[in-house]
Amino acid sequence: MKNPDKRIDGYISKSADFAKPILTHLRKLIHKTCPEVTETIKWGFPHFDYKNEMMCSMASFKQHCAFTFWKASLMKDYDKVFKGMNKSAMGHFGKIKDLKDLPSDKIISDYIKEAMSLNDEGIKLKIKKAPADKKLSVPAVLKTALIKNPEARKVFESMSTSHKKEYAEWIDEAKTDATKEKRLKQTIEWLCEGKSKNWKYTK
Repeated sequence: MKNPDKRIDGYISKSADFAKPILTHLRKLIHKTCPEVTETIKWGFPHFDYKNEMMCSMASFKQHCAFTFWKASLMKDYDKVFKGMNKSAMGHFGKIKDLKDLPSDKIISDYIKEAMSLNDEGIKLKIKKAPADKKLSVPAVLKTALIKNPEARKVFESMSTSHKKEYAEWIDEAKTDATKEKRLKQTIEWLCEGKSKNWKYTK
């Protein structure tokens, strides 16, 4: 393994026991397929860059792991293994709870090669930016809940401003304290699963 990032060693060592072999296997496979890969930590998760651009990332949660391709929306998905509601959702191989949940090494390697080719060709991912006049205002109750739940906070911080705004407004617009508490609880649960607020309606 060329130039490993010690922070990723620490991330894996601190992950749940079920997650360690999954993360270790994915890491080795990425390096085997792309020897020129550069490791780093972004938004609290291990990321793997190629040609100075993000290529893929992995993360561990309490009960599952996630593996994500930065330019998944531009990939062909020939083997139909992307299990998210859409190709930009966190976790393109679904919830990984065991090595058996992963596609074969060949399939994963093929997907990594396709991600590499996108970077080789200099193809950029178009990211929609929220209008400058729409400022994000996070309700105090959500801020407090995110501080208490680092797992949900990491996902929230990695989201686009528009997705953060969806959660913030949903909670802020609650008419009663009971409704606000219910929405807050649901928000934390969905964030821990890597979901945006409107994930059910995304095709």
